[in-house]
Formats: sequence, structure tokens, C-alpha cells
Amino acid sequence: MKTQISIVALLLFVSLFANAQEKGSIQGKIVSADGYPLKEIVIKLAKGTYTSETNNDGTFRFDNFPVGIHTLIIEGIGLKKQSKEIKVSADKVSYVEFKLHENIESLQEIVIVFKGSTNKKKENVLSGLSLKPLDIPQSIQIIGKEIITQQQAIRLSEVIKNVNGAYVGSARGGAQESIWSRGYDMTANNMFKNGFRFSGGSIPEVSSLEKVEVLKGSAALLFGNVAPGGVLNMVTKKPSFEKGGEVSMQAGSFAFYKPSIDMYGPLNSYIAYRFTGSYENSESFRDVVKKERYYINPSFLFKVSDKTEIVLQGDYLHDNWTPDFGTGMIGKEVADVARSTYLGATWSNGQTRQSSVSGLVKHEFNKDWRLNFNTSFQNYNRTSKGTERIQPNDNGDWSRPLGENKNLEQNIGQQINLQGDFNTGSVKHQLFTGVDFENSFAQAYRFSFSPSTYGSGNIFDFENFDQGGAIPDADITRIVKTNTNSFGVYAQDLISLTAKFKVLAGLRWSWQESQATTHDYTTTPITISKDQVRVDQAFTPKIGLVFQPTKDMSLFASYSNSFTPNSGTTVDGKVIKPSLIDQYEAGIKKDFWKGLLSTNVTVYQITNSNLAQTAEFKADGSLNIDSTIKVLSGETTSKGIEIDITARPADGFNINAGYSYNDMRYTKTSGLNGSFIEGDRLARTPANTANMSFFYTLQSGLLKGVSIGAIGNYIGKRVGGWNNQILIDADTQEQTIRDRQVPLADYTTIDVSAGYEWGKFSILCKLSNVANVLAYTVHENYSVNPIGPRQVLTSLKYKF
Repeated sequence: MKTQISIVALLLFVSLFANAQEKGSIQGKIVSADGYPLKEIVIKLAKGTYTSETNNDGTFRFDNFPVGIHTLIIEGIGLKKQSKEIKVSADKVSYVEFKLHENIESLQEIVIVFKGSTNKKKENVLSGLSLKPLDIPQSIQIIGKEIITQQQAIRLSEVIKNVNGAYVGSARGGAQESIWSRGYDMTANNMFKNGFRFSGGSIPEVSSLEKVEVLKGSAALLFGNVAPGGVLNMVTKKPSFEKGGEVSMQAGSFAFYKPSIDMYGPLNSYIAYRFTGSYENSESFRDVVKKERYYINPSFLFKVSDKTEIVLQGDYLHDNWTPDFGTGMIGKEVADVARSTYLGATWSNGQTRQSSVSGLVKHEFNKDWRLNFNTSFQNYNRTSKGTERIQPNDNGDWSRPLGENKNLEQNIGQQINLQGDFNTGSVKHQLFTGVDFENSFAQAYRFSFSPSTYGSGNIFDFENFDQGGAIPDADITRIVKTNTNSFGVYAQDLISLTAKFKVLAGLRWSWQESQATTHDYTTTPITISKDQVRVDQAFTPKIGLVFQPTKDMSLFASYSNSFTPNSGTTVDGKVIKPSLIDQYEAGIKKDFWKGLLSTNVTVYQITNSNLAQTAEFKADGSLNIDSTIKVLSGETTSKGIEIDITARPADGFNINAGYSYNDMRYTKTSGLNGSFIEGDRLARTPANTANMSFFYTLQSGLLKGVSIGAIGNYIGKRVGGWNNQILIDADTQEQTIRDRQVPLADYTTIDVSAGYEWGKFSILCKLSNVANVLAYTVHENYSVNPIGPRQVLTSLKYKF
């Protein structure tokens, strides 16, 4: 049997000044691994009349070729996958060369296929869903490894700078970063890794990521049990039959250094592997604060047959960090303390241990039907001990409260889905259907100290602050164990009634069972009590309309209804009731100048029947710092508009920009004592956000390999602290307002980078927060963390 290789030519962008009649030429050469030319190889275009054959010197040529920027990808079983980018200009000859490895003796034919812009390119995203963004009635953004690498991202929050409307809502004591979108916390229940729910209580490792996918709007149909606003899915690098890899070293300000490695290749003709790993050791612009972590991610690909493959992967994160609750507030203002001043006890410490194992079986029945089966196990363990929330008096006097936390969680998940294309008469269907199951077992520990404080003094005279004595011990007062099982069945069909009019219809049935068991250690003997088993179930529909008046434009509108079972417990340890959600979305996607510029404008409205938020106080009246203890705060409505722009004006030049306006307010509350106020904007939700980035690598000339880039982010004015409350006097019934909102100014940060690549070596330097802007992320009113100052980071990399 003849071995065939597909060269997939992705026609990404066409020159702004070219018209449909302009043509150019491609001249290429194909050689073996040791440099010998490969002759008599037939090269065809899958769509078109172009045909060529390599000569004795291995060269080939295409004349009358469409102008524009094309990416040629060579791939085949037993062959190294390669990609080459080529720019075809009018009346000019462009040159490309491929060096092939393994099994070249059987190489007979090459096929070139053209595809459209990023809006038209079919993407495999979010647990196997394969659709063109132009056909989906909601917004999708994908941040690939090229941008992650060029940006030198260390944290997920840096990658998110490229996502319009997404922002860091809080740093939560330095333990985690909360990513928000459309007024909702995506890290609460909407963060996924390789299609499985991922605990947002850690800071994920970025070095192993192939891409980050963000699906805005409703995703409850496919994933169930998610809050509105969107989902974020991190995709790790996969094994490859191409042999290669790289080692790198990142070093920068505040004693930061991070070596990492990425190796991949075949073990034999049927098994490929990949191993990524990193080690990080750093101090901080914050005194005392340190971090040490390491991460490993091995994976294997088994090519069972031409139609079946299995991917097995596991990872482990070992992270030691210093709890840091920032600078604190006095009244409605952030305390005027130096950005570097650490107000906690020097022995404060935190540990995060997170691991996962997953397996994916992919089978293609034929070119139209595909089956995926996923299974995953995840384990999460986070402990911390130290001094906490910084709430000084008006003059700065403060006694440091002690706190200890421990949260454990295990998740088991299975997914099976079927995707197929078929026709009923002249109507085309793209079906995606499946079932999923998830079990979560969480344990939340409560502790108490006696005495409850550690040292006292004045935060403005910290050198004379009483640092306390020995490290105190805490007693366990309560363990709440919550077992949750969920199951869902769903089906979604993209129906192409005509070439211009499409309908996306879907329905999901979700079932969830939860029970909390409380172990009370304040009694003798220990008291064990079980809540009544809570069972929730619902049908949740989704309907979307897509109208494509031209091949470059898509108008869409959608409606979805879902219920979100809320994680965590109430202050008295009971399972929280679910929230009911209605989401409306409409927009337009448009490509200009044959894909040179792509735009996406979306408007939306999300109504949540009962928003779950972290409780301010525990059952005993003390301030709560445990994110698993929550309250239902009333109906909220989130409205807004998002504008996304991507452009590629020249070979190697990428531009991304976006603007978002969000208005999220309480639209219905009880009006009782302690309730929130209708019409108030929710805390930590800026009205305006914007982002813009560009990265440019010179492709030819004396400066070939030189790269430059920049990224800017704007976070608008917002309210920190807590939302205001209604207070009603029990005797007089007089109503007053408890004013707890803290106004926060807007700010803009800019990062710039420059680099050079020569041969197998590359160096890249970044200067972040160029203007040294001082701003804060505010979690409620006790974790007020300043953003990093101006810093330098340099990466040196060697590819092999």
C-alpha cells in the first residue's frame, strides 16, 4: 500500500492590497534527512487543478498560485510533522524547503488542502467538539503556545491578558488567582484541564500548556454544573511521533529562576511519548514572600490502528508558597503601606499538592463519525497556616489574627461522546452527543487558636511591630465532608438548513446528588451528623440561530437555560441550593480583506436566580476566609458587549485587541435585614476592560529571527470590599444602609518584549509593567494584594 502524506495548506490571510485575480508562484524542494533530493514525488491540490512533480534535484513549482500567507503542514504516520509558513506575493516566486524523516522510501504523493481564516478554521476544542467558530452562536478565543511562549507567561493570569473581558478578580492571600469573565468567577467551577473540571484553588503550571481555550457564554449543555460567563479549558502538550524537544532557563527580577524541559518522540512505530517538567524558585517584590515548586507531566500516545489512538497522561504539582494578604484597608482606602511591606508572620506557610491521571480513546469509524471516551482522576490538597486578614484601625493599630486552613478534594470523571456528520435530504447535520459522570469528595477542615492573635503594633511603624513568640498550634474544631455525584446526558445538532441559515439546537438532562457530613470536634465524644441527601435534576435547553449572508460574515443569536448546582456549604454546613440561569446572546462575526482582519462583536444578558458567593462570616460570627463556605445573595443580571479583533497584516505579524463593557447588578433581593441592595453593581466587576497585543518576528533579511512584541491591559473602575447591605433596627424598624464598598481606580499595564533566534538557540527578554503602575486586586476586604512592579525576565532556550 502506498504511503501518502498530506500537506495541509491553511490559507490564513490574504494581503490587504491584493485582489482576487492576483497570482504568484511557489517553488519548493523536498530532501531526505541527510540532504539528498527526493525525485518523482507527485504533489497535488485537494481543491483545485494544481499538480506538480519533484524533479531530479527534488524541486517542484506551482505557478498562478493565490497570493497571501499560507501555512504548509506535512504529516503522516511514521513521518515527522512539519509546518512551513510562506508568503506568496503577486508576480513573484516564493521558496519553501522540506526535509523529511523516516519512511521516505514509500513516499509517493503529497496533497495540499486550503482552509479559511481563524473564523473558518475548524477547531477541536472543549472535549472533542469540532466546529468552525463562524458556525457557533457564541464567542470562542484560543490562546496558542506561540503567543504563550512569546509572552513568556509564567502564570495563567498572564495568558488571560490576551482574552477580552477576562481579568484577575483577586489573588486570595497569594494561594490562587481568581479569573473572572462577564461578572462571574470562572475559577470557582468553570475551569477545566483537558476537558475535565480542575480545582481553581491552585496556581496552574503554564509551561506544559499547548493552548488555552475560552468559550464565552453558556457551556452548561456540554459540561453541566457550570456557572454562567464562560469556561476556561487548559490543554496540555501531547506526544508526537516527531522527535524533538527543548530545554530552557528563565531568570529575572527578585531572584526568580525556572529551568524547564520538553522532550517528545517515538518509542517505536506505534508508541510516542512526551515529558514536560519545570522547577521554579523565586523570592518576590514582597518582603519575606517566597515560592518553590516543581511540576512533571509525562504522557504517551498509542497508535492502535489507523482509526484508533489512546492518549494517557498524568501530572503532579508540588507548590510551597507564602500566604500573603497584602496591605489591608483603612475605611474605604487601601492602607498607605510600601508595596514591598509584608505584614504577616515570617513563618507563615502554605502547601499545594495537585495530581491527575487521565486517558483518552479516540476512534474514527470513517471520515464522518468519531467516538471519544475520556476518563480522569484528580487529587487536590491545600494547607496553609499563618496570620491573615489585615484590618487595622484608623490609626494603623492592628492585632494579627491567626488562621489555619486545610482542603482536600478528589474528583473522578468519565465522558463518552459521539460526533458525526450526516444529511437528511438537502439538510446537513453535525451531531454531538454524549454522557458524562463525575464524583467529587471534598473535605474542609476548621481550626481554632487560643489566643487567636499573634503579635500587635502599628502597620505604619512595622519595624517596631510585636512579632509574637513561637509558632502556635491550632485545634481542629470541625471537618465537613461533602460527597457529590452528578450525571448528564446531552445532544447538540448544528443543522444547516441552507448554505446561509443554520440552527444549533441542544438539550441536556442533568442529575446531581449531594450530602454533607459534619464531624464536630468541640464535643466529647465527637459528634457526627449527616445532612439530608439533596437531589437536583433538570432539563436544560439551548437554541441558536446563525445566518451567513456571505462566506465571510455570520450573524447569530442564542438562548440557553440551565441550573448550576453550587459547590461548597452554607455557614451551618448544609449543601447549597442550585441556581437557575437564563442566558441570551447575539452578535456578528466578520472577516475583512479575505481573512486579514477578523472581528467578533457580541452582546449578552445573563440572569442568575440566586448567586452563590463566599460568606462574610462563619456560623460563630467570626470573619470567614474559607472559599467553600457560601451564601445565596439574590438575583443578579449581567449585561454587556464584547468586541474582539484579530489581524495578521504581514508574515510573522500577529495583532489581538478587544474591548468589553459589563454591567452586573443585583436585580432582586429579599429587602430583609442583612440583604443586598437592588441596583447595586457587584463587587470586583469592572465596567470596562480592554486589551491589545502584537508580536512580530522578522522573516528575512539581515535581522531575520529578531522578534518584538507588546501587550497592554486596561482594567476599569470597580468596587472592592463587600456590597452594601440593608440594616433594619429590630425595635424601631428603621432602615439604614451599611456602606462597605471600596472604590478602586482604573489602571493600565504594558509589557514589552524582544528576542532573537539563531539556529537552535533563542533568547527572549521581557520588561513587564513598564510604567511601574501601582494597583490592587481586592478579595472582599481582607486580601488587598498589590500587582507586581516593573520587572525583567529573560529566557534562554535550546531546541534539539
